[in-house]
Amino acid sequence: MPGACSLAPHIALREAGLPFDLVEVDYRTRRTTGGGDYREINPKGYVPALVLETGETLTEVPVILQYVDGLTPAATLLPASGLPRLRALEWLNFIATEIHKSFSPLFRPETPLPLLEPGQQHLRRRLAVVERHLRQQQYLMETGFSLADVYLYVVCRWLKDLNMALADWPSLRWHTDTIAKRPSVRQAMTQEGLI
Repeated sequence: MPGACSLAPHIALREAGLPFDLVEVDYRTRRTTGGGDYREINPKGYVPALVLETGETLTEVPVILQYVDGLTPAATLLPASGLPRLRALEWLNFIATEIHKSFSPLFRPETPLPLLEPGQQHLRRRLAVVERHLRQQQYLMETGFSLADVYLYVVCRWLKDLNMALADWPSLRWHTDTIAKRPSVRQAMTQEGLI
């Protein structure tokens, strides 16, 4: 689903230099470009899903990002161990549970209008946490760029769909602009028809 959270693993695979095949899924019908029922690949019905060479399927952005990192440890896409690794996992989980999931009710047409403003305020508070952190360093991790930055970039792209401006968070805007310039990001965005 071009531009969905599956963009993060797509970028990660490119960052890692791994071979892969993309299969587009239609948002409304859940049909793949080949005509198959996506729910046969991922019974949850949503992206991403990574089908491994063994035939096993992984789902959930943080899990797939850790898997990609594990395939290419020399690429240092996430810290290898210790407290830095745990901090990266904290960010991946914060993005997944506090930011990514905060968008969900705001995108649903059945969400009652009186709930949209409190939902946006909730999202703003979560983004303020990231803004404060990025005022002190360029990337989420002290060690520099990581796949947590990729995931954050992907979800922040959705702000424009809610008429929320990144200008409200200048450090986050700088971060998003910086990540957008990475070759892996530009290649993935181009392949997904987003630029």
